Amino acid sequence: MEIADAPKADEYLQRIGYYRLSAYWYPFRKVVQQQDGSFALGNEFKPGTQFKHATDLYAFDKGLRLLVLDAIERIEISVRTEVALSIGRHDPRAHRNPALLDKRFTTAKNPAFADSMHAGWLKKLDDRSASSKEEFADHFRAKYPGENMPVWIAVELLDFGPLSYFLSGMRYSDIQMVSASYGGLRPHLIKSWTRSLSVIRNVCAHHSRLWNKPLVDQPALPSQGEIPELDHLLQMAGANRRLYAALAIMRVLLKGINPRTNWADRLRVHMATFPVAPNIKIGHAGFPANWTDLPLWN
Repeated sequence: MEIADAPKADEYLQRIGYYRLSAYWYPFRKVVQQQDGSFALGNEFKPGTQFKHATDLYAFDKGLRLLVLDAIERIEISVRTEVALSIGRHDPRAHRNPALLDKRFTTAKNPAFADSMHAGWLKKLDDRSASSKEEFADHFRAKYPGENMPVWIAVELLDFGPLSYFLSGMRYSDIQMVSASYGGLRPHLIKSWTRSLSVIRNVCAHHSRLWNKPLVDQPALPSQGEIPELDHLLQMAGANRRLYAALAIMRVLLKGINPRTNWADRLRVHMATFPVAPNIKIGHAGFPANWTDLPLWN
C-alpha cells in the first residue's frame, strides 16, 4: 500500500483506529489460494493501492450511513405509529393480550426466557417502561402508578428491532392493516423488510462499515409485477444479499410515507461522489449499471 503522507496516515489511525479503518481496505487486498484449494484474502495489497483509497471510502461510507439513518428513522416512526393504530383499535393494551396476537408468538419458547417469545418481549418492554427517563414515561408512572402503558405510549419506548419483532408477532389481519399504509404490501414483505432494516439501522448506529457489507437479515423480494418498481431486482442474482436491495426497499417505503420526499435525489448526489480507485465500484454493492435511470429513482 502506498502511503504518500505518513504523518497524515498516522493521524487517521490514531483518530479512527486501525481495525475500523482496515475494514475499508479489504477490496484492495490480494486473493490467494490456500493449501486446500480454497481462496482467501492475503496480507498483500493489489498493485496501485493507496492509503488514500481506504480513507476516501471511509468518508464516503460515513455519508452513506447518515443518509440511510435518515431514511430508516422516518420508516421506523411511521411503522411505530401504524402498529399502535392497528392493534390499539382492539384494546389499549392489546400488545399484552395473547388472545389478540399470533399464536406462534405467544406459545413458541424463547431460549433466553423460561416462557414464550411474547413473555420475553414483554419483560424487556416492562423493564424499559420502569427505567425510561423520557418525560412521557415519568409522567405516566406518576399519574398511573402500577399500571401498564397503553400501546400508543409503549411503542415509543421500542427501538426498531423490538418493534419489528412485535410486528411479526401480530395477527395476520392486523399486519394487513399496517401494510395497507404502504400500498397494500403483503404482510410477509412488511415483516421481512422491517427486520432487515432494523439490522441495517444497528450497523449505522454503531458506525460500522455499511458499504458493500452483505445483508445479515436478507429482505424478501416481491413477486414479478407485485411492485413493478422493484421488478429489476428479480433479474439480478442474489440481489437481496446486497445493500442496493435495501436502499430500493427504503425508497418504496418512503414514497408511501411522504411522496414528496427528496431522499432519492440526495442518495443519487451522494453516490456520484463514490471514490475513484482501482478495484472498487458501486456494482460491488449490487447497484445495476443504469440504476439512476430506473423508474424507482425518478
